[in-house]
Amino acid sequence: MSSYFRRQLADYVEYHRDPWNCAMHVFGIVFLFLAAVLPISVWSITVLGIQTSAATIAVVPVLIYWLLLDFALGAAILGAAVVLLSAAAAIVGHVTTAGMWSLTGILIVVGVASQIIGHRVFERRQPALVDNPTHLLLGPMFVMAKLLIALGFRRDLAIIIHGHPQGATS
Repeated sequence: MSSYFRRQLADYVEYHRDPWNCAMHVFGIVFLFLAAVLPISVWSITVLGIQTSAATIAVVPVLIYWLLLDFALGAAILGAAVVLLSAAAAIVGHVTTAGMWSLTGILIVVGVASQIIGHRVFERRQPALVDNPTHLLLGPMFVMAKLLIALGFRRDLAIIIHGHPQGATS
C-alpha cells in the first residue's frame, strides 16, 4: 500500500464514520457503477480479435489505478467489476433500449440519493468529493476495504479506518 493511498484513505475515512452512511455507500456505489456501464454495454467492440463491450474498455483505466493504489483491494474490485459488467451485459441483452435508459435513470437517482442521504442524514457532513474530487475514485476502495476488514483480512487497513486493528482488545 502506497503512502499516497494511506493518506487519501485516512482523509476519506473522516467523511465516513457513521455505519449507516457506509451502508448507503455500498448500494450507491454499486448502483452508480451499473448506471455508468449500462449504456455503453450496448456497444460491442473487437480488441485484438476479442469481442468485448465499450463498458469493459472504459473501466480498464480505473481498474489499473485501483490495482496500483493497492493490489489486493484492486483485485477484489476487479472481481466485483466482472460481476457487475456481466450483470450489465445480461440486462442489455434482455431489455429494450428504452428499458435500459429507464433503468439507468433509476439507478442514477437511487445511487445519488443514497449518497446524499448517507451524508446529510447520517453523517451530517458534506461528501468527501466536494472537498477533494479525487475521492470519487476512493469510494469503491473504501467499501472493499471495509468488506475485507469485516472478513478478517487487512489489519493494516483496519488501523487506518478504525484507528486500531479489527479484533484487537483495548
